[in-house]
Amino acid sequence: MQKDQLFTRRRMLLAGVAALGSAGTAGAVLVSDGEETVRAAAAPAPVPAPGPQARPALGPSAFRLQPLTGYGPPRTPPRKLKVRDEPILRIDGRGRRMVLTFDDGPHPDYTPHILDTLARHRVRAMFFVCGECVVDNRELLARMAEEGHVVGNHTWTHPLLTTLGRKEIRSEMERTSDIIEDTYGDRPQWFRAPYGAWNRATFQLGAELGMEPMAWTVDTTDWMEPGTDTIVDQVESGAAPGVVVLSHDAGGDRSQTVRAIREWLPRLLDSGYRLTVPRRRV
Repeated sequence: MQKDQLFTRRRMLLAGVAALGSAGTAGAVLVSDGEETVRAAAAPAPVPAPGPQARPALGPSAFRLQPLTGYGPPRTPPRKLKVRDEPILRIDGRGRRMVLTFDDGPHPDYTPHILDTLARHRVRAMFFVCGECVVDNRELLARMAEEGHVVGNHTWTHPLLTTLGRKEIRSEMERTSDIIEDTYGDRPQWFRAPYGAWNRATFQLGAELGMEPMAWTVDTTDWMEPGTDTIVDQVESGAAPGVVVLSHDAGGDRSQTVRAIREWLPRLLDSGYRLTVPRRRV
C-alpha cells in the first residue's frame, strides 16, 4: 500500500514539473540580447560597403549559458525546418552588427587563446565543431557554453559531403549533433558544410535534424596561413553591417589566427561594430 501511494505521489510531482516546463517554454528564449535576427526566407543581399566609422563602446553581455549535461530531459527529436535552397550568408538587424565564426575545432593549442580574447572583450561567437575533435576536448565545449558562445555542427570527420551518400552524410551530422548535446548541453541549431560544399541532400538532412545552414560573407583566408597582417586586413577591409566572418581554430597551424584576432577585434569594437550571435529558436 505504501509503495502504491509513493508511486502516485511521484506521478503527481512529475506531472506538475511537466506543466511548469510547458508554461516556461511558451515564450521565446534567446541566446542573444533579443535584438538581432537572422534572415528567414529572403535570398542573401549583396554585402554592403563599410560605413563611416563611429566610436560607441561595446556594452558587456550579461548572458551566461549554463551547461545542462547530465541533468536535462531525455533526448528529443529535433524540430524539422523548412528546406533551404542556399545557405545563410549574412544577418539582419539594427546597427553595425557582425557575426564571428570559427571552424574545425576545438583544438587544445588554439581554441583556449581565442576564447580568452573573446572573453577579454566580452564578445560572443559561433564555433562550428567537428565531432572527432570534441571527443578529447569536451571541456572546451563546456567553456563555450558557460561563456555564451553558440556551437554549430561541422560534421564528424570534415569530409567533402558532396561525394557521400545520404546515409553517410546523415551519420556525419547526427553523430556530431549527439556529442554536442551531450557535452555542450544543447542540440546544435546551426550547420556548416565543410569546404562550403552544399547540395540538396545536405540542406534536406540538416533541416530534418533541426539545423539551419550557415555559410559566410568574409573569408579571412587563415586556412592558407597567409600571415597575421593579411588576416587582419581581410577582416578589416570586409567589415560591414550584417557580415559573417569565417576563421578557423583548428585544421592546421592557427597561431596566425590567434595573433590576428588580438589585433582586429579591439579595432572593430572601437570602430563601433557590435559582434553578436543569432537568435536561439524554441
